[in-house]
Amino acid sequence: GGVIQGTASEATLVALLAARSKAVQKLKTEHPDMSDHDIMGKLVIYTSDQAHSSVERAAMLGAVRCRQLQTDEDLMLRGAVLQAAIEEDKAQGLFPFFLVATLGTTPSCAFDNLLELGPICQQQAVWLHVDAAYAGSAFICPEYRPLLNGVEFADSFNFNAHKWMRVNFDCSAMWVRNRVDIVDAFNVDPIYLKHDNQGLVTDYRHWQIPLGRRFRSLKLWFVLRMFGVKGLQDHIRKQISLAKEFEVLVRSDERFEVTAKVIMGLVCFRLKGSNEINEQLLKKINEGRNIHLVPSQVRGTYFLRFAICAATTTSQDITYAWEIIKQLAAEVLQGDSDGKQGNPQ
Repeated sequence: GGVIQGTASEATLVALLAARSKAVQKLKTEHPDMSDHDIMGKLVIYTSDQAHSSVERAAMLGAVRCRQLQTDEDLMLRGAVLQAAIEEDKAQGLFPFFLVATLGTTPSCAFDNLLELGPICQQQAVWLHVDAAYAGSAFICPEYRPLLNGVEFADSFNFNAHKWMRVNFDCSAMWVRNRVDIVDAFNVDPIYLKHDNQGLVTDYRHWQIPLGRRFRSLKLWFVLRMFGVKGLQDHIRKQISLAKEFEVLVRSDERFEVTAKVIMGLVCFRLKGSNEINEQLLKKINEGRNIHLVPSQVRGTYFLRFAICAATTTSQDITYAWEIIKQLAAEVLQGDSDGKQGNPQ
């Protein structure tokens, strides 16, 4: 079944709490001598070292351990790493029960390998939640569907229509394989909430944290009616092509380097050199208030993130932004050179 949550953070927390409830019930049957408290103390979830901070936060709110697993050279979480972690934790008497795999990570838009992770989760009875908050909208285009391969193993899946599908905030679409898992975890039914149509219609208060909810589906319906599938596909393709344009500009300047594969509408780049000069460059860019960039850091390397977000962005905007970046980069590099000459080692 499906439900529209407010954000991907909510969807992750809801999925985790449903998986935790299901795991506790199962483990109580397998270990009747253990209390709920004992079981809770041994539960562990997994995610990659590139996952959004909301996963760690969900684990904190769910009172379970969280292990961030190392990704490969493409910043992808692989099956062998997950398998080793599960075996290690089981040997220590822990109970693995939940994995968050990401399609389009926040730092660099990396994609975890669902085809490797999915079968392991299935074999180990680990709930697989797929967080496609950013990249999920792109799967409306057939050419990007291969990035979704392995989703058939997912127990829950989420993407933010408000990120890239031209829907206003908030609108985060969540799918679950078995609605009973969520309803059983969230079903509290006091007399003042009972009504004559119980069981006849889907009651979404059992699918989320709050009781009330906004009419989010209406604005999604309007977007689908206004643009249609083709209009939304054109929008996604245009923004990815603009990111590719910016990538070409960066690669054409030997002072810069691209730090991650450009797959969607995000280009991760930096000045060749120290983290400090890249921090100075970002500071100058954002203080200028002509364009705004956000940084990230992966394995000690600080870089800048150029994200194509606005539906009205054009090639002229890309060129304009690049000219500003080049000019400010020259100022930063000149200042760094002058500083070195004034302070000989």
